Amino acid sequence: MTLRKVLKNHRAFPTDESALKVVYLAIQNISKKWTMPIKDWKPALNRFAIAYDDRFPL
Repeated sequence: MTLRKVLKNHRAFPTDESALKVVYLAIQNISKKWTMPIKDWKPALNRFAIAYDDRFPL
């Protein structure tokens, strides 16, 4: 809901990169409010480690 609100307030973006920056910053601000752990994060983390071995810090 918060992400939708941020995107609604910015009607037009000059480039795709500017839209991605706004979404990234919004997610950074939203994630500060998260209090519950992510459900089933361990299996997802293991899958990311396999798929993105070269970019995934262990």
